[in-house]
Amino acid sequence: MGYTQPALPYAENALEPHISANTIGFHYGKHHATYIKKYNDMVAGTPHDDLNIEDVIAATANDAEKAGLFNNGAQAWNHSFYWNSLSPNGGGKPSGQVAEKIDTDFGGYEKFKEELANAAATQFGSGWAWLVLDKGQLKVVKTANAQTPLTNGMFPILTIDVWEHAYYLDYQNRRPDYISAVIDELLNWEFASQNFLDAQV
Repeated sequence: MGYTQPALPYAENALEPHISANTIGFHYGKHHATYIKKYNDMVAGTPHDDLNIEDVIAATANDAEKAGLFNNGAQAWNHSFYWNSLSPNGGGKPSGQVAEKIDTDFGGYEKFKEELANAAATQFGSGWAWLVLDKGQLKVVKTANAQTPLTNGMFPILTIDVWEHAYYLDYQNRRPDYISAVIDELLNWEFASQNFLDAQV
């Protein structure tokens, strides 16, 4: 069965000037595609081939003998989620239920924004910053390398990729500038709102 790379939900140049088509071409077309190819090669002909990727991630988490399979599967899933966390019409304050929940759980959008930016900026080395729903509460968490909130019983709402390949062609070592651009101009609150509603079911 394997895992098919989802199509980008926008053109490669749609996030410019904040993220260039050049970055998307390498990030989506090379890095993400390679994780998926390696994952599919590893599951081919094994019992994992009949499982969806979320179940494989759960089954291989914290298993040192299956670290390669977990890393490639989780990175494949994380990246698919990341592309949907961005929108050419994104950024700024959300509205609706997710906005009300942010006000309740963080004490306002500005405090949430500060916490998310700090998590993304202070993730040492490669990794991810996430907005998640955890036991009914919205939280900001960060994960290293291929780690994902899925393995900790959390429901992902949005993510920011802070691996260097996500921003280095455009921002070089200025990770905070990339983070600010994503939060202010690109975060897909429609996607986040749908994830938040799905988590209530």
